[in-house]
Amino acid sequence: MMTLIYSIAALIVIVIILAAIAPKSYNVHRSILIDKPKEMVFAHVNMVRNHKIWSPWNLKDPNMKLTYQGTDGEVGFISRWDGNKEVGAGYQTIVNVVPNERMDNHLVFLRPFKSESEGYYLFEDAAPGQTKITWGFKGTNKFPATIFMLMYNMDKVVGKEFLQGLTNLKTHLEEG
Repeated sequence: MMTLIYSIAALIVIVIILAAIAPKSYNVHRSILIDKPKEMVFAHVNMVRNHKIWSPWNLKDPNMKLTYQGTDGEVGFISRWDGNKEVGAGYQTIVNVVPNERMDNHLVFLRPFKSESEGYYLFEDAAPGQTKITWGFKGTNKFPATIFMLMYNMDKVVGKEFLQGLTNLKTHLEEG
């Protein structure tokens, strides 16, 4: 009986230690230079319906169901997705738009796991006719997900997806 009590106590101590050292927040982002003016890049990205052209998740599930509510490009616009196991289901709502500078959205993931994040796109002049765009998302990890984040490198996994999407966007805008 004492062995069981000590085992449970040890397990609780391990969980507490892991929770204490686990990352409490994340901010994953990637940037790319696009040889187009900032106003053009912003106008394309700010219209969420355009994301299906270059989003890496749309390419993973071309049959993904997309629905929209509101006026695209404006605060309050909602884009919902329901796809295969690789893309899951959820929705994003535009929460802030600063023309030619940034667009922020609130992301709610329903499947394969429930979570919320704050997404953003930043637009900067890099050189005449060239734009630096940064795509990212940030949020907080809640227990017990914090412990999972010790083994899951979100920056590496999601960052790779962001870079692929930005590369697709660059190709689309520069060749289009």
